[in-house]
Amino acid sequence: MTQPDMPTPPWERPPRRRTPARVPLTRERIVDAAYTVLDRDGYDRLSMRQVAAELGVAVSALYVHVRDKDELLQLMYTRMFEGYDVPEPDPEHWREQVKDFARQARERMLSHRDLPKLAMGHVPFTPELLPYVERLLAVFAAAGIPRHVLAISGDLLSTYINGFALEETVWQERYRESQGSWDKLREEINGYFASLPPDRFPNLVALADIMMDESNDYRFELGLEIILRGLASYIGEPEPGEEREEG
Repeated sequence: MTQPDMPTPPWERPPRRRTPARVPLTRERIVDAAYTVLDRDGYDRLSMRQVAAELGVAVSALYVHVRDKDELLQLMYTRMFEGYDVPEPDPEHWREQVKDFARQARERMLSHRDLPKLAMGHVPFTPELLPYVERLLAVFAAAGIPRHVLAISGDLLSTYINGFALEETVWQERYRESQGSWDKLREEINGYFASLPPDRFPNLVALADIMMDESNDYRFELGLEIILRGLASYIGEPEPGEEREEG
């Protein structure tokens, strides 16, 4: 007599393939993926489609959390400020406080590819970022910088930091493309300046031996010192029009 088929005992069955749990899509994950795309492909090739591909989702899924590419860029810009340390104003040490802030900002700018390009297209006047602006201005104000100079001090500093970091990233990109060395490039540039007609370019020829010799760190620090000395020179000066009113 044919024996009926018996069910396979559970312990002899092959294990079921489990579908991995889907990680919920959030703004944080979208911004993380956007930074991954930025580092890999650069600012000019960053797109919502690329970010969606990085996450393995349809582009339409992004728009549930992010309105459009402009909002995504703003979120990336806001992320840059997370953890910034802006200390309480100290009038006796305000220059060192500003230098520390600037160094921190430059370090962040260089932490991702093309980040200065992203930063230069936005201003920190959103509710999330205004406290950082307020605290930085408080450092300048405590030093006694007059209002008409104080009004542009923060923008002046950020323009310098962003512009300097942008130049650094442009040169880094050129190094990658040319696969050359900085020493060779420096020699070529210095040699070019030295070869110029001295009667037409006396200053360039005179500075040829040191024009490109200093490190970026040195150049950044010197530029920062020049800006701060300029701002300090206004401390104690009257506001425009005050002298005329007194007379």
